[in-house]
Amino acid sequence: MKNLVLFLFSVVLLSSCNAVKVVTDYDSNANFDSFKTFAFYKPGIDKAAISDLDKKRVLRAIESELVAKGFMKSENPDMLVSFFTKSRERVNVNQNNNMGFGWGWGMGWNPWMMNGMNNNVNVSQYTEGTLFVDFIDPKKKELFWQGIGTGALKIEDRDKKEARIKEFVKEIISRFPPEGKK
Repeated sequence: MKNLVLFLFSVVLLSSCNAVKVVTDYDSNANFDSFKTFAFYKPGIDKAAISDLDKKRVLRAIESELVAKGFMKSENPDMLVSFFTKSRERVNVNQNNNMGFGWGWGMGWNPWMMNGMNNNVNVSQYTEGTLFVDFIDPKKKELFWQGIGTGALKIEDRDKKEARIKEFVKEIISRFPPEGKK
């Protein structure tokens, strides 16, 4: 039973590492009904500290999500869209102390036990990425909405990287416009 509980906890913990955590902030005085068209804000995007290929992936994903929500790309937009990124290395250390139980021989005896305690330490390292998506009023030159998505990055291959970027963008854009402001 104890091993089943530990297994289920591990599955939940590992699956939570794959989730994109999103927070948003916005100007409560912004009239979200007035925003129907968009364009990308190149000066802001140029500062993003990712490769040009990844910038293209993010731009395509944002455009796809906004168009799916009914917004149109325009030369004379109601809103400008920019983004930037941050990343950092993260280390998770999980310790599992089993008193008197263990994987082993006989009645819970385990050769790695010390004084009746089985110490299992799992260490994992990964890169955590954060994508900031900014919506700017072009007339006022003011930020009126920001979505921030944070999660583990998977860059094993190009296809997985592209899928992860789409997942980040989809989760962020799904929060726009804010509830009650549609």
